[in-house]
Amino acid sequence: MIKLTIIATGKLKERFWKEACAEYRKRLGAYARTEVRELPDSTPEREAKAQISSLDALGDAHVVLLDIRGRETSSEELASSIDALTIGGVSHIAFLIGGSEGVTEEVAARAHEKLSFGPITLPHNLARVVLLEQLYRAQRIIHREPYHK
Repeated sequence: MIKLTIIATGKLKERFWKEACAEYRKRLGAYARTEVRELPDSTPEREAKAQISSLDALGDAHVVLLDIRGRETSSEELASSIDALTIGGVSHIAFLIGGSEGVTEEVAARAHEKLSFGPITLPHNLARVVLLEQLYRAQRIIHREPYHK
């Protein structure tokens, strides 16, 4: 079973964000061990230290940075990318959501790839929900189960 880690800068405060994330984490449980690590909002320099420390603790995980300048992908392409990674021997994928000012170049350099949900700017709370939903959708696609249409 693949391990998925989400490193998210900023805490979910509102109940509806927490509930949405909890629902998709529960659904993902059938396919992946999923962990969410929340880092405190701060200055970009302090956030970078916490982000780098969290990435270092992951060992050999494949790191994907959510970045508006990253590669745009469809749900099917995301599923295909995850499937190719796992077939290639990757057992741990980490997704990093930066703070409101993004991430430093040092943090960005730690990512194996950058992923974008399109040219729109999403609030970080919503980006986390969208990421979890897309990871769940990807697993359904990979396992050829209905959901994604």
